[in-house]
Amino acid sequence: MSVHPVLPAEVLAFAQRGADWQRWVAALPGLRRDLCDEWQLALDGDTMHGHCALVDPVRTRDGQPAVLKIGWPHAEADHESLALRHWAGVGAVRLLRADPRRSAMVLERADAGRDLNTLPADAACEVVAGLYGALHVPAFPQLRLLSERAAAWSMQLLALPRTAPLPRRLVEQAAGLAGALAADPGCDGRLVHTDLHYDNVLAGVRQPWLVIDPKPLSGDPHYEVAPLLWNRWAELVDTGNVRTAIRNRFHTVVDTAELDEDRARDWVVVRQLVNAMWALAGEVPAAGVGGYVTLCLSVAKAVQV
Repeated sequence: MSVHPVLPAEVLAFAQRGADWQRWVAALPGLRRDLCDEWQLALDGDTMHGHCALVDPVRTRDGQPAVLKIGWPHAEADHESLALRHWAGVGAVRLLRADPRRSAMVLERADAGRDLNTLPADAACEVVAGLYGALHVPAFPQLRLLSERAAAWSMQLLALPRTAPLPRRLVEQAAGLAGALAADPGCDGRLVHTDLHYDNVLAGVRQPWLVIDPKPLSGDPHYEVAPLLWNRWAELVDTGNVRTAIRNRFHTVVDTAELDEDRARDWVVVRQLVNAMWALAGEVPAAGVGGYVTLCLSVAKAVQV
């Protein structure tokens, strides 16, 4: 029987997020032990974690290297296992086993130590854009619709008080774009990852790069571009010309994936203003709100002509 190590300090710290998190963290050791016993998994390396998941390298009953992922149950991850099953290993890690009720999955093991942060940003953008074709397949019916979210965002943005520390012109522009995109039939219909950035693409064995951690929706492939612009922010600042560096990334993705530039730009503006709105609503720690809102506005302005 495998010896089950204590949880990493970073995972124990999840309990500080509230009572529901406390209960989940307290239950994790027993849940991990039960899953390993039921699925005949042997722990096979150091425990890892994401923002809301425990990840253990394991060996399956037949000796295959894999990982056991136990996630915090939340709406964004409801259909993660279905998305991975739908992709069937094309462009993404293979799903080997899943128990959605317990938010647990056994996944193909990729190289957690080598993600797209190991490549220059523009080269990494080319890799992600090159994966879009494999990932953006017809959506399956269980997925939530991007159009419903966009319609809600449009109303929420318009409801922001004029005293909110955001340029009203950009708020109204994003609200109008979100409403128009929500009414467009092309807003839904394709399986989109929605959180596809440098941390969520790992080096693989059977394919050079494999996607992990989808937060899937039935949506529009053009929605995927924005996370590549707001991540690795310090590198953009270090260039000395943030606007040009953002635009270089944007055009690299659009050109490589052969996306419609205007539509991709519209989604970037919407997503950045929605992120800024959430930050002002408390989704970002108070000490970091000002800097984060500045980041959102910088990206939204940079992609526009």
